[in-house]
Amino acid sequence: MSEQVLRSGNAMDRSRTRTITQVAMLGAVAGVLMNLEFPIPFLAPSFYQLDFSEIPVLVGSFAMGPLAGVIIELVKILVHLVTKGTLTAGVGDLANFIFGCTFVVPAGLLYRLHHVKSRRHAVEGMAVGTVLTTAAACLMNAFVLLPAYGKAFGMPIEAFIEMGSAVHSSVDSLLGFVALIIVPFNLFKYTLTSVIVFFIYKRIRVVLKGD
Repeated sequence: MSEQVLRSGNAMDRSRTRTITQVAMLGAVAGVLMNLEFPIPFLAPSFYQLDFSEIPVLVGSFAMGPLAGVIIELVKILVHLVTKGTLTAGVGDLANFIFGCTFVVPAGLLYRLHHVKSRRHAVEGMAVGTVLTTAAACLMNAFVLLPAYGKAFGMPIEAFIEMGSAVHSSVDSLLGFVALIIVPFNLFKYTLTSVIVFFIYKRIRVVLKGD
């Protein structure tokens, strides 16, 4: 009996070590990808950057659960701060962490709720995550992030509206900025991430625990 318990303990230790290793590895990859961010001038002002760092975070959330996704997201931000620093007084990094969690947590949770996991369940989770993240981005940008950016860099809200107007001429208010800049940018970003994960799903199934 004691030998059986010992073997079980060793298996748990190996599983824990594997999980920690995967979290660290995925977080590091995500941090590197975050460093490769770039603007999309036809969608948003240049301070909104697109990156593909949520792909390994989403894989981790599918593989190990939403809590692991949150930890990978945190490791990603730390790697980014250590290797590149911040150009937004920490505001953009905090926003990236919050929105990343809003995306991968519901996606991973909905995926792992199903006993028989499939690509369809992954798509459902990513779709919910995309909608929730876009909604959260609208609220947080309007009431928290843009005011915080303005305070950090001494810019009035009107300055952001002018930047939005340079991208989309119909932007003439904060509401217009949210509707015509924030919504399209986030739908594009998280839908693109979801599409990429959709196409690599079969290749990564081998690392998705529980499949």
